[in-house]
Amino acid sequence: MRFGSALSACALSACALLAWTGSATAQSTAPIALDSGVVSGLGARNIGSAAMSGRISALAGYRDPSGKVTLFVGSASGGVWKSTDGATTFKPVFDEQPVQSIGAIAVDPSNSRNVWVGTGESWTRNSVSIGDGVYKSTDGGETWTHVGLPDSERISKIVVDPRSSDTVYACVPGKLWSDSADRGLYKTVDGGKSWRVILKGANLSTGCGSVAMQSGNPDVLPGNLRLWN
Repeated sequence: MRFGSALSACALSACALLAWTGSATAQSTAPIALDSGVVSGLGARNIGSAAMSGRISALAGYRDPSGKVTLFVGSASGGVWKSTDGATTFKPVFDEQPVQSIGAIAVDPSNSRNVWVGTGESWTRNSVSIGDGVYKSTDGGETWTHVGLPDSERISKIVVDPRSSDTVYACVPGKLWSDSADRGLYKTVDGGKSWRVILKGANLSTGCGSVAMQSGNPDVLPGNLRLWN
């Protein structure tokens, strides 16, 4: 008897569930009425693409004696942007150049009008873009001159010696997908007219990961080498 009662209860529950499911399905397929009033208060907003090409890959700046902050911002695929009001507004200053992938920016500590840009971001991934070497501006980013390392593909760091505007170091990871003889840490002492390798990896897959300059002692340069493919 108890078994029969339980079976009847289960049957009733199943019928009720089927009836509720059918009702819900019928309701879900009913058209939803929309008019302009429903969406009139919505505004467009930027939701990307920060994960692909919208990465900020380099940043450099300085504060002048008056307290004004000037910033240079490099994008993974959007060139160099300059702000003269502490990042309130920006303007593009690299649009006329043949590449827009930026890996490094450095402002000359002894002359802020001199700005160095290494092209080709170093955050290697499937959406990475390549560069074509080093660029230099002597007028605060208004105009640019290509000053070497055209086959580097990407540059991860640039350091300027505070004692000499012509002495600059460029850290070159090199090509992402193949061996490259252009990897290593480069130095120029003539403002980019010529470059020589001062630190090289043990093989064609090892390039310069990063480099820095010790504060107060520019002759000390901590750096590292790493495998890149």
